[in-house]
Amino acid sequence: MSPEPRRTGIVSYLRAISYYIHIGLATLVLGIWGLSQRRHGRRGANRVATVWIGYMLRAARWHMGVAVELRGTPPVRGEDALIAAKHQSFLDILAIACAAGRRAFVMKREVLRVPIMGWYAHKVGCIPIDRTRGRDAMGQIVSRIRERMATPDGVGHLIVYPEGTRTLPGEHRPYKHGIGTIHLETGLPVHPVAVNCGMFWPKRGLPIAAGRAVIEFLPPMQAEPGESREAFIARLRDAIESRSDALMQEAGLKVTNLPGR
Repeated sequence: MSPEPRRTGIVSYLRAISYYIHIGLATLVLGIWGLSQRRHGRRGANRVATVWIGYMLRAARWHMGVAVELRGTPPVRGEDALIAAKHQSFLDILAIACAAGRRAFVMKREVLRVPIMGWYAHKVGCIPIDRTRGRDAMGQIVSRIRERMATPDGVGHLIVYPEGTRTLPGEHRPYKHGIGTIHLETGLPVHPVAVNCGMFWPKRGLPIAAGRAVIEFLPPMQAEPGESREAFIARLRDAIESRSDALMQEAGLKVTNLPGR
């Protein structure tokens, strides 16, 4: 597949719409099938999630000709770790979750109320953010992570989006303090992830361009002795943003004079 997105038109919209219909029905079917895995707890929920994510990615290739190339090394299966990723679209959510075998997300509390998806998100260990609690929300998150680290299952591979929202290709936003706070409070290694998925699958979901997107796991990072939260976040941001810019250049985007750099 081409490393650059192909031109889009009315056919691209139709293919994307057929994809969304397909995965909506598949989610219902797989969600019902997954009820048989409830007795296996988190392991069973992760098994269902693995099947669902893999099916979603295959369907994206069938319907729209878009695939994802994985570069670098994700955290090993038995390791508790943080994954700090650039976030541009639904495609990078799927691709990173597919690569992280024990995936869980820090996500908005409202997502856990979504039928089927919310139940599985809770069971695989996703941690909700209650944004109405302001600064207290981060303390609650850190407490939950520590509690899970002390259990036999651990916290798994906790995926965090430091910018806090999806961004356009070439867009750079300040990183929120959450990833630095969690890292310094728990000591979990941080695996940065660079992406160029927004070049193919836009943040609003339409139109989707055929081609081969890339997600790249960079070497894991730890805060240096005595390093401040702000300094660590600056290093993390530089690693993720510079490599994401390079991946977007591979896909044909000119990344000079970009906002936020």
